[in-house]
Amino acid sequence: MTKLLLRLALTVVLMSVVPGLAFGQSKGFRIEETTIADMQRAIQKGQTTCKDVVQAYIARAKAYNGICTALITKDGADVPRMTGVVRAGSPLQFPTATVPVSKVLPDLDQYRGLPLELGRMEPTLSDPSVVQQFGMRAGIPNAGQLNALETLNIRGERSVTCKGEYDRAPSAGPLPAGAPAVCEEFRKMPDALERAAELDRQYGNKPDLKKFPLYCAVFSLKNWFDAKDMRATGGNDVNFAMDAPKVDSPDIANLRDKGAIIYAVATASSTGMSSNTGPEKPAFHFPDGNFQDAAWGGQACNPYDTTRVPRGTSNGSGVSVSANLAACSICEQSSASCKGPASRNNIVNLLTTKGVTMHGGAGYEDSGDRAGIHCRTVADAALVLDSIKGFESKDIFTAIPKALIPKEPYASFVLSDKDVKDKPLKGLRVGIVREFMVKHVKNDEAISDQIDKEIKTVLRDKLGAELVESVDPLYADDPSVPNMKYTFQDAFAEILPHQVPEYFWQTTSTGELEFAVPGWDVRTTGYLVALALGEAPLSPNVNLRRISSKLSNPNGSFQMDKYLRERGDARVKDWASWVANEKFKSDAQRAGRQNSVGEKDPRAAADSVSYLKMQSVLRLVVLKVMYENGIDAFVNPEQTTPPYLLGGAGEPDVNNRPSHSCCAAFTALLGGPEVDVPAGYTDIVYEPQYALNADKTRYITVTGTVQSKLTNPMPISLTVWAAPGSDSTVIKVGSAYEAATHHRVPPPAFGPLPVKTKAKDTN
Repeated sequence: MTKLLLRLALTVVLMSVVPGLAFGQSKGFRIEETTIADMQRAIQKGQTTCKDVVQAYIARAKAYNGICTALITKDGADVPRMTGVVRAGSPLQFPTATVPVSKVLPDLDQYRGLPLELGRMEPTLSDPSVVQQFGMRAGIPNAGQLNALETLNIRGERSVTCKGEYDRAPSAGPLPAGAPAVCEEFRKMPDALERAAELDRQYGNKPDLKKFPLYCAVFSLKNWFDAKDMRATGGNDVNFAMDAPKVDSPDIANLRDKGAIIYAVATASSTGMSSNTGPEKPAFHFPDGNFQDAAWGGQACNPYDTTRVPRGTSNGSGVSVSANLAACSICEQSSASCKGPASRNNIVNLLTTKGVTMHGGAGYEDSGDRAGIHCRTVADAALVLDSIKGFESKDIFTAIPKALIPKEPYASFVLSDKDVKDKPLKGLRVGIVREFMVKHVKNDEAISDQIDKEIKTVLRDKLGAELVESVDPLYADDPSVPNMKYTFQDAFAEILPHQVPEYFWQTTSTGELEFAVPGWDVRTTGYLVALALGEAPLSPNVNLRRISSKLSNPNGSFQMDKYLRERGDARVKDWASWVANEKFKSDAQRAGRQNSVGEKDPRAAADSVSYLKMQSVLRLVVLKVMYENGIDAFVNPEQTTPPYLLGGAGEPDVNNRPSHSCCAAFTALLGGPEVDVPAGYTDIVYEPQYALNADKTRYITVTGTVQSKLTNPMPISLTVWAAPGSDSTVIKVGSAYEAATHHRVPPPAFGPLPVKTKAKDTN
């Protein structure tokens, strides 16, 4: 780890002492690792302009936003050189080298399943003149590229419908013959550089920061959200008649109103519906390769090691902020889609009480879906939150009690370096959640132990917080930390019988009661009464790791149909016409999409457990534990396993610890605030492996057994969370930890650009 830290330190030194090193820099100002306030002060001092700031981000995209994955093919033979969509002024160049499948999958001679969906290049449906990668792929070592942004807000490339001369600026004359009629209105919207120039002309070096607190802050956004001046297809290759929507998503509109530059759409896993029930079945086998990609944007890579996962469906958001391709980004989380990319890419993630910010974008408007904020510091994330918080008429879940949002700005709760010496968390009680620190397999051990040490030495010893710990039978009791007197199990035993008796009727895949207790029928009123009174035991399978899974929301295409009706496209009018005009990223997606079109009943399954009902239960559980123990906030690792190989195997789920996070979907179900803060690095891995299943028809993943060192030590994160309404406390704890540690350093492979002259405008 020392070698990496030295490299990171050298990067920081170079960025600090070499003025004008990167494109778009003026009078010594640089965009890399600057905060929003740093950038605004530079504008006020005349060290740069807003247009120069945007130009500098475009230059970084031109240098670092190319393809970072290689096809996995039958024999590893080269493929012809091909080009993709135009980004930052140049078409994407796809790699010609491929990886033989024998380097990824073992025992191919014994495999008896469906044909493997090997990697291939194919034209896109939306624009057949360009190609994209499909099928199995792997991260390229030291790729030097990240593929974090699928669309940049640059005139001529921000839309496929209105690409090139069809997006000609009004001042440049009429559109050429054959231009779609919709492009006449679209081209009237300024692109990112033009908007920056407008701000420069209007405000110069005297921006109105009260009116525009996000003045010239350059944002990317997950492709599930809409920006009216860029292509918006949820990452999918869907051939809309007009690929740009008419209006922004609510929080994107708020960002614009507060002075932000809506600069790019980040790559992400594709949005949309899927169903495993129906006549359509995949004709190919695509082993789980830890991909979170989309047919239009492709797959992003981790800037600390491009062979490793960036994680989460919001991966491009996290990568773009980490690699200084954007100042901040708006992500989305229904499970672990914001915190995963924050953890793996060494940035801050801020999620609020449900309803303080908007929902999760097109098709993700349930009670657990919400927008999150990716920035490099807690202070920047809080500043963004203050600019977008509050009621939105288009989002029913923002109709929350006004008292849940404090009168003071969220930014006022951020602690800084100067506060650390005073032990600013003295008087706060922090609960360590051991359920999320269990060492299920060897790969869980190093990070669990490292975060345990961080909690004790930083939160307790350095910052003054009082610690208590929860109890889990799979985690050894820590004699140095007092136990909670009222546990999560106590709360489940008291509250579940009262609110959700049907929870105990759930069965395993073999038909057995999942929460059976010897000597009791857990489906009876007698058991529930005895459980609530402490006279009967609770199954150990009822715990925090299990509570947020196997829950149901309403079924069917209601949300997508509603979104598409409001969008008003001439071709894609509902979910059925979406699927009819889509090129799928895999054959499994094709089958799932086509099956979903046939689902007409919007009701959840009759024997399922309601997500919304369990959300109320979990809020009661967490609040009861907080009150009974005097707890102000909880902490745990964001994930206990190291980053997996992109295209490789991941850890199997075990003891309800998902492969991709120790606590996936937990705070989403809770609807409570969460901040994820960089907590150091790990260099230990037990590489998971692929293996054939028993009948040799599929490849499955198995846990690693051999310890090795990661080529590049990888970032880890501390998660701070609490019950709804505790946002200010979570921000306080998270920012105090950040101020006391400053673990984040930028990825060394994506430092300042070695160019000493100012780049020319791409406009």
